[in-house]
Amino acid sequence: MNHLIAPSILAADFANLQRDVEMINSSEADWMHVDIMDGLFVPNISFGFPVVKAVKKHAQKPLDVHLMIVDPDRYLKDFVEAGAYSITVHYEACTHLHRTVQAIKELGCKASVAINPHTPVMLLKDIIAELDMVLVMSVNPGFGAQKFIQHSYTKISEVKELSMNTNPNLLIEVDGGVDSSNAAQLLAAGANVLVAGNSVFSAANQPEAISKLKHS
Repeated sequence: MNHLIAPSILAADFANLQRDVEMINSSEADWMHVDIMDGLFVPNISFGFPVVKAVKKHAQKPLDVHLMIVDPDRYLKDFVEAGAYSITVHYEACTHLHRTVQAIKELGCKASVAINPHTPVMLLKDIIAELDMVLVMSVNPGFGAQKFIQHSYTKISEVKELSMNTNPNLLIEVDGGVDSSNAAQLLAAGANVLVAGNSVFSAANQPEAISKLKHS
């Protein structure tokens, strides 16, 4: 399959968010990545339902919602109603992960699980067959513009290998420090969804930055 590009609006200009959403609409991007942070699971706070609903009003691409929050089960229905196409929860934040994944699917959403840089891929062995996507964090979650963690290539390959027998169509997303300098190597390792924030929104020509990632 052709890989997907999901610009992260965490790096957008919040004073001109509609403008940046419309830029993504007209670009070669496939999804919009929406990072939700609660100040507890990660040491930062981003935005909540009103902003997601406002983005959804203008978005022409699916919303890829990444919940970096404790006890995400409390809010799954709210994020679906706000417009989520896909919901990612963290392995590290879910006590009963199968139940959470089932709840996401029952709400009509794609279900994804993220793992932090220190979390071994093998911990996904008993859940990977149930997932639509795995998100490999290639930085520690919470802030944009961080340095890419080199071990992430190995982790992506491990996810790919783990999924081959039970879930060969699994999407493998990578988030953190993604740009045109490492996109090809990430794809070669097995990733097929690239999240890019700072490398897109700090570019002089943002649609061109997205295009470069799309054609890596």
